[in-house]
Amino acid sequence: MKCAIRGTVVSFRDNPFFTATEDFLFYESDGLVVMENGKIQQVGPAEVLLKTLAADVNVVHYRDSLILPGFIDCHVHYPQTEIIGAFGEQLIDWLNKYTFVAEQKFGDKAHAELTANLFLKEALASGTTTASVFCTVEPASVDAFFEQSNKAGMRNIAGKVLMDRNAPAELLDTAQTGYDQTKALIKKWHGNNRSLYSVTPRFAPTSTPEQMEMTGAVWQEHPGTYLQSHISENKGEIEWVRDLFPGHKDYLDVYDQFGHVGPRAIFGHGVHLSESDFQRLHEAGAAISHCPTSNLFLGSGLFDLKKASDEKRPVRVGLATDLGAGTSFSMLSTMGEAYKVAQLRGSALTAWQAFYLATRGAAMALYLDDKIGSIAPGMEADMVVIDLKATDLLAHRLKYAADLHEILFVLMTLAPADAVRATYVGGALAAERSMETKKMSFTHL
Repeated sequence: MKCAIRGTVVSFRDNPFFTATEDFLFYESDGLVVMENGKIQQVGPAEVLLKTLAADVNVVHYRDSLILPGFIDCHVHYPQTEIIGAFGEQLIDWLNKYTFVAEQKFGDKAHAELTANLFLKEALASGTTTASVFCTVEPASVDAFFEQSNKAGMRNIAGKVLMDRNAPAELLDTAQTGYDQTKALIKKWHGNNRSLYSVTPRFAPTSTPEQMEMTGAVWQEHPGTYLQSHISENKGEIEWVRDLFPGHKDYLDVYDQFGHVGPRAIFGHGVHLSESDFQRLHEAGAAISHCPTSNLFLGSGLFDLKKASDEKRPVRVGLATDLGAGTSFSMLSTMGEAYKVAQLRGSALTAWQAFYLATRGAAMALYLDDKIGSIAPGMEADMVVIDLKATDLLAHRLKYAADLHEILFVLMTLAPADAVRATYVGGALAAERSMETKKMSFTHL
């Protein structure tokens, strides 16, 4: 059924890191987005498009709001929802004390379903419509996630974690079982509705060379699937990788030699990458997910976004919450933290760049920019509506914003979680916040 939403529409046509003028921006101060069969059919000035619609087409007018592409979270762990905000240890201690304990519960399908349901509700309430998600070693955790994701109609990427060493026995598979279970899960879920599968070695230290080899093999055997892992998050982790894989020149080379580096490979963090690492990622078409809240929370370091975005050899980068080391589902908050990380690195991240990294840039990182990340005809109709008067403070501050850039910058530094007024998934209202109670209701979850 055809429907439409009206309001101020903001999207990206191109990359603001490389374009001096604002030609990268699509902007309609009073725009209309017409949707049908899950896709955007038309976008343009409301006064023009309204005249072309039949009388029975439902039009929802969002006044004092921005309509943006749905946010895309490039790296997140849904099983860690219950440990958000756990006392800040360094990475390896944090994994052992919190993460591995929590993940042992996910052989229980009911627990996995409950957590996946809550996780997806929180994502939608924050305007996130797509995420690249780590499950656990248990296939049941993958089934639970995709079942809930399909109920919500979302385009999500996820996969079973592969680990055959350096973790509790309850969380270990083997090279062979990991391979076999991954193949079965790919067959079951990749392309099932809007679901996409990601081969998911947790990180090099928790996989033997045999498992790393079989991981690369199963990924290469299934073109169009993804591979997600972690890289160079913490200096102690880097030394550990050097000890475990002495025959490799560096951390990235471990993944590269086992066939893990290429298009649709997404590596979380990349805080301590070298110039040669960036060059190789650029050549291979692999991506980095920038996780500022997590990197700050665990004291891992400051990602060099400016270096990653060097126009001579740009690396695909998307923004990510990295829950539960990350401390918020909100991509708006994550943008604000990314700005602070850039400042500490000696450069300023513009609001254009931040919103790009959470929308079209993230879609580029995930090779989904032909489907999501922009508001344009033919794109899947995933959008978020941001209330510019969500609080008295926000409304007051925005009265004094000089232009659209300042409005966006204020949103990423000041907007509360309940600034998300509505989230659309596949052209349908998936989540809506009551203007009276401020509570979010969900259509399918």
